[in-house]
Amino acid sequence: MNICLLVKDFAVGKKFSKDGLPTKSGAEFHAENHAHQLIALGNRVTIMAKKRYHFTAAREDLGGIDLVRLHAPFRWLEIIIRLLTTHRDIDAFYVIGIPSFAIWAILFARLIKKPVTLALTGKAEIFDRNASWRNKIFAKCDRYVATTREIAEGFVNRGGIEPSKITVLAHGIDTNKYPKSDETRRAQLKLERGLTPSTPVLLFCARVVINKGIETVMKMWRIIHRKKPSARLFVVGGGKTEILAELNRLSKELDDSIIVVGEVDLPQSFYQMADVYVFPSRHEGLPTSLIEAMSSGLVSVVSDIGGCSDLIFDGVTGFRVPPEDFETFARVILSLFDDVEMRNNLGENAAYYVREKCDYSEVIPRLEKIIGEA
Repeated sequence: MNICLLVKDFAVGKKFSKDGLPTKSGAEFHAENHAHQLIALGNRVTIMAKKRYHFTAAREDLGGIDLVRLHAPFRWLEIIIRLLTTHRDIDAFYVIGIPSFAIWAILFARLIKKPVTLALTGKAEIFDRNASWRNKIFAKCDRYVATTREIAEGFVNRGGIEPSKITVLAHGIDTNKYPKSDETRRAQLKLERGLTPSTPVLLFCARVVINKGIETVMKMWRIIHRKKPSARLFVVGGGKTEILAELNRLSKELDDSIIVVGEVDLPQSFYQMADVYVFPSRHEGLPTSLIEAMSSGLVSVVSDIGGCSDLIFDGVTGFRVPPEDFETFARVILSLFDDVEMRNNLGENAAYYVREKCDYSEVIPRLEKIIGEA
């Protein structure tokens, strides 16, 4: 099957924006990973995305992915021309998010009777069918994929989509890349970072921005540090320069107990070293970093919001806390620091759950079938 995958941005050409944020979005990660996984199943994949900078190529091969960057202001025209010429052999269309230029591919697909699947990975992308003419076209796809139950409900209630067209399906990860840790491995990694094996370690691994709950992290850490001064907080992820600076100032105030790592390409060692993972985001789709932490056998304390509630079942795979309730976050984390048996039991449950529901071996064959049979 020859699949055309449309996503707003892909390999834009710069790793960080001017304010220090990573330019690679969650949708881009999913597009890249899904493309490679679909190729591994024998499909061909072309990704069409915006061309952001003059120095990036209009078309290139990226690890087997045929990447086409569309030029402003005539992206709509370029899509039509390519689908009539260089890419006239497309069998199916897969849209991630709601990039405005994708509507022309949807219209073209309907004209030539090719299936279109639209996937939403974030709550903010849920569209109101009657709010614009573009949204009416997004509501004319053959199949829809929602990564969470909340998004599926949004498709129905706001998009006016028939429930029979919607599949709730995780975007997935390769769980083999995030193996379960154990106490021996944790102790080894703590020693390598100059800590004692008994040092309690809390991990925040996500983009360091307000929406991810970093202010809640800083407030809860004051409480945790006061009650357990030997504990350490690792903050892993790129973010706004001023927030990273604020974290460093807070660390100095609290006995250098916060280690600000910054952006990393391979976070596995942090998941395997930590005792507890915290994710106090204000709103989410299905958080990839949470799935990675769970795959690593790490017990998690998260905001009780859509997306997190699809993964964390209270007292079974972790704990959910009301958003921004830093006092409850601190209390639950402190109790987990003191209960290694509970940490290990819940971490084991979490690792089992994501292997059953979120591994690519489960997700991608289902996705391929949806795309091809839409």
